[in-house]
Amino acid sequence: MFLLDRLFRKMIRDGELTVIDSSGKTHVYGTPNPTKPGVTVRFTDASVANRVAINPALGAGEGFMDGRIVIEKGDIRQLVDLVTWNLRWQRDNPVRFALWRQASIAAKIDQINFARRSKRNVAHHYDLDDRLYDLFLDPHRQYSCAYFDTPEMGLDAAQEAKLAHIAAKLDLKPGQKVLDIGCGWGGMARFIHKVSGAEVLGVTLSEEQLKYARNKAAEMGISDKVSFELVDYRALPERFAGKFDRIVSVGMFEHVGLPHFNQFFQTVEALLKTDGVALIHSIARADGPGATDPWTAKYIFPGGYSPALSQIVPAIEKAWMWITDIEVLRLHYAHTIRHWYDRCEAKKAEIVALYDERFYRMWMFYLAAAMSAFNNDGHMNVQIQLTKRRDTLPLRRDYIGETEKQLLARARH
Repeated sequence: MFLLDRLFRKMIRDGELTVIDSSGKTHVYGTPNPTKPGVTVRFTDASVANRVAINPALGAGEGFMDGRIVIEKGDIRQLVDLVTWNLRWQRDNPVRFALWRQASIAAKIDQINFARRSKRNVAHHYDLDDRLYDLFLDPHRQYSCAYFDTPEMGLDAAQEAKLAHIAAKLDLKPGQKVLDIGCGWGGMARFIHKVSGAEVLGVTLSEEQLKYARNKAAEMGISDKVSFELVDYRALPERFAGKFDRIVSVGMFEHVGLPHFNQFFQTVEALLKTDGVALIHSIARADGPGATDPWTAKYIFPGGYSPALSQIVPAIEKAWMWITDIEVLRLHYAHTIRHWYDRCEAKKAEIVALYDERFYRMWMFYLAAAMSAFNNDGHMNVQIQLTKRRDTLPLRRDYIGETEKQLLARARH
């Protein structure tokens, strides 16, 4: 406990954390904050404290998953929020440690996503039992940041608003062909077809997502207009060079890996028609280049990395593409994950029945950590609109809001 005690005395200042060590001794850190509920945790064995002190993210995550860190007061969301609040990315924060980041060399190695490895990495997370995602996602099965008018907006409405917002930025026209890179369960593709009549090809590396997307399209009678393939985006130019009017990618760019950014945008450029438009929606970092924490890389998103804009833009420039619009969504993903967390908490019995208690604790730690990354750390979402020509889109962005309202009206009829 010696190492962790020294660390917590320096780190936990705002809000109160009580730790009961394996011998039963109580340690109190920080000072009460009425906006941050106090949290009490108990370590069931002596090794936990050292594991957390040496590698906080991995040690805390595994300790909670394995039941060696037991929360006596509060919950995992409050614990992670309290810790990350004290480490928040803010210039006037006197206690800013890079404790939740992996060594940069290891992170760079983990981001090398060759085609075979990419498919394995996707399967690790997205080929989980479909019933799990049905327990907490919206009817469109959007497993990405929603778009909120206010924090009080419901999740289902916010996800449909996100679909309309992105579709509006694509400036869709009748008869167009659209590519959805990393199409998930096909919700974006189905929405685009419904509101515009466009033909959409969705590509994924998840066999479970592919099966669901194809079955849903067949059930709706739109398989001739909305199709899906199990293929890596890097293989597409051989068949579809210059064939797409529009390209959209939502929540996939985080899995590309920094070494492949140039290839990704060169592929997008190669697939677009001369007057084409692309929209990339991705998690990004306001705090500059970093690394995926080791617990997330091991248990949730192997090969995943949320980049800084300073790492994305050079690859776009090398692909000779115009950035025609960038929108930063700061707290939208925090609100999204809050809904997911609450829904999973309410469905604990069903999740445990699907897997077990250890999986449930892992999943809730993941959601709690992800929420805190947007509330306290430098994470954000960005939507980057791209064209090959400077005159493809209207001179002003007013058309986005006007079109969005029209698309939402069409979607609800």
